[in-house]
Amino acid sequence: MSGTHLAQAPPTPRRVALASAVGATIEWYDFFLYGTAAAVVFDKLYFNGLDGPAAQFAAFATFAVGFLARPVGGIVFGHFGDRIGRKQMLLLTLVIMGVGTALIGLLPTYDQIGVWAPVALVVLRVLQGIGVGGEYGGAVLLAVEYAPAERRGFYGSFAHIGVPGGLVLAAGAFSVAGLLPDEAFLAWGWRACFLVSIVLLGIGAYIRLSVMETPEFAKVQERKEVSRLPLRDLLAEQKRPLLLGMGTRFVEGFTFNLFSVYLLAYVATNLELPRSWALDAILVGAALGVVLVPLAGALSDRVGRKPVYRVGAWVGLLFAFPAAYLVQTENRWAIWAVFVVGLGVVYGTVYGPLAAFWSELFDTRYRYTALSTLYQVSGILASGLTPLIAAWLVTRGDGTLWWVAGYNVAVAALSLACARFLPETRGRSLDREAVAPEAEREPVPA
Repeated sequence: MSGTHLAQAPPTPRRVALASAVGATIEWYDFFLYGTAAAVVFDKLYFNGLDGPAAQFAAFATFAVGFLARPVGGIVFGHFGDRIGRKQMLLLTLVIMGVGTALIGLLPTYDQIGVWAPVALVVLRVLQGIGVGGEYGGAVLLAVEYAPAERRGFYGSFAHIGVPGGLVLAAGAFSVAGLLPDEAFLAWGWRACFLVSIVLLGIGAYIRLSVMETPEFAKVQERKEVSRLPLRDLLAEQKRPLLLGMGTRFVEGFTFNLFSVYLLAYVATNLELPRSWALDAILVGAALGVVLVPLAGALSDRVGRKPVYRVGAWVGLLFAFPAAYLVQTENRWAIWAVFVVGLGVVYGTVYGPLAAFWSELFDTRYRYTALSTLYQVSGILASGLTPLIAAWLVTRGDGTLWWVAGYNVAVAALSLACARFLPETRGRSLDREAVAPEAEREPVPA
């Protein structure tokens, strides 16, 4: 009897936040492996029928395909997450991601099966995109909807630890594999990084099975208020917060993919410097991000979501041109400083408060759909196309990063402007019966 009672006892917010962080880290590890491989491997093995920059461009194009697929996963899993529950969708997305990633590790190369190799690579990247597209909203809500109101920023940020945490694992795996001779690395070293996903899948599934449905969604079920068409209700009731929320996503998505994907390729390919310089710096910067994300989330519980977010966005804006200059010095320690500040300080500060901020904007009846749509639709341009846009801007700038820095400033300014017209949400109830609908539909500058 006691064992049954313990099994049915509601988990603590800390345990749920940990489950959210571990599961999200595993899924983002799977997704970011592809980005790292696109920067250092895929142009040589799957697009080697093309020359130099064209092969790199094609590899980055397949990277972007994953982001194009993410809204599909977000809308589909968001719909069922708002109708059936958060937990079931999180388990399904974890399986999709793990299987897709492992199959990439087994995929024959262009030299072995010709054009079918890049075709299959794109299909598996789409599978990854659908999986991670559906995972994000559920992972955030698992942590946020279990958290006490006064610590929602801190516990909610644990879901966001998954992004820098997954990058730490992905960059770390490739750093270890990169110690192999180039021939061994290209033959099997990079594949081992993808095949590890099978083990991580088992760990993540075990952890997520131990968590119950969130209390906020349970209230909606008890009141029989489950939305039949969550996306329709979202667009009818809260279109403006959705669009402005997408704008706040831009600086976050751009910053992460500029520093973790494009600049990695720029250092190794354009500057022809050792790949390890950038990979090791990414590892340190992302590790700092793992620490700063929950610190920023906790700070937002004290001073508000928007002030913390704004500090990070302003640092990103002001650091844009210094970052371009430092990378172009080709000095190892200058390059390290750029990655550490970009992925650690800027990204960690911006991303920390956003889980709670975005969740508190929307009604529980369609919150999964809202977060998935906000994050994944805006992510096409904000994240997925960033390496392609940066590569094009570098060609316009005769190989320099100045145009990229200008784009960075524009992105940060756009996000700051969108945040200006969203309300401060710290202290807001997640229960729609305790929130004035007018305040959500017509947010005022704050």
